[in-house]
Amino acid sequence: MWKKTVQLHRKIAPEFIATIEERYDILRSIQHVEPVGRRALAAILDKGERVVRAQVDFLKNAGLVDVSSMGMTITREGQLMLKDLSEYIKVLHGLTVLEDELSEKLGLKQVIIIPGDSETDTTVRRELGRAAASVLAQYLIKDDMIVAVSGGTIMANVAESIHFTQPTVTVVPARGGLGEKVENQANTIAAAMANKLGGKYRMIHVPEGVSEEMVGAMLANNSNILTVADMIKRADVLIHGIGQAREMAVRRGFDEEFVSKLISSGAVGEALGHYCTLEGKNIYITSSVGLHLDDLADIGVVVAVAGGQKKAEAIVAVTSAGGEDVLITDESAAKAIQSII
Repeated sequence: MWKKTVQLHRKIAPEFIATIEERYDILRSIQHVEPVGRRALAAILDKGERVVRAQVDFLKNAGLVDVSSMGMTITREGQLMLKDLSEYIKVLHGLTVLEDELSEKLGLKQVIIIPGDSETDTTVRRELGRAAASVLAQYLIKDDMIVAVSGGTIMANVAESIHFTQPTVTVVPARGGLGEKVENQANTIAAAMANKLGGKYRMIHVPEGVSEEMVGAMLANNSNILTVADMIKRADVLIHGIGQAREMAVRRGFDEEFVSKLISSGAVGEALGHYCTLEGKNIYITSSVGLHLDDLADIGVVVAVAGGQKKAEAIVAVTSAGGEDVLITDESAAKAIQSII
């Protein structure tokens, strides 16, 4: 349906397309930060306040936005319109075709592309989290399911975007790891996600980078760690981020000599402590309790979430290593991935 509509707009009224995109951006931004004032919204969109006011007045008169002393909020009708507009924008940008192309070439069941660039637009970053939360809702359909989640800012966005409940679910961190900021640690995100879902969570207090012998000793001497480790391996759904190899190695405190050796060996992407080449070959694995890439075949559904052009190679590397079912990314990364593969 939208394909024909877009074709008609391009032929008959191309000037309307820019207006539609502008109003889409405004609706999407209001949805993520509501209630919001016009001045704050103009700053978020990097547009003049007069331009924003004119468009908001139109959206208000159309019944898509409410304006009160508290600020602007999106109406129920506005939410439904935004959902339709999202599909329109995806067709307009050729993203539905690109989703199918990347699914086939990367060997994935599904690719979801969010319009825009999450590196420069915080709204797009939030949309990645919202899309991941929506995918999670599709798969959490049975009682007593286990969800494993990795750390990172994008996973924190996923937890924030959950607006449904599943009281019987248990959320666990995908791996041990205490090197991140507290708010971005997998333990913290697992707890936040469980609270949003109304379910339970289990934590695992094991740092990354400890020796294999120490990991074995922890599992042998601590029944709680052993229990949680077993739950992680039995996860029904895994949601994880993807990082650039150099950035993740530096963040984990590796010295520059090791980082240089890692990069010179061809590592470009990282996920779950695995550093991979563009072809998906594992160069180095950070030891810890939890999931490894070769465990993913036994996980019910594996969802990777990452965006931004600079992460394109990392995304190709990790998905080439195998195990992912669903990739949620943005337009900027998707088009860069297309040029790589």
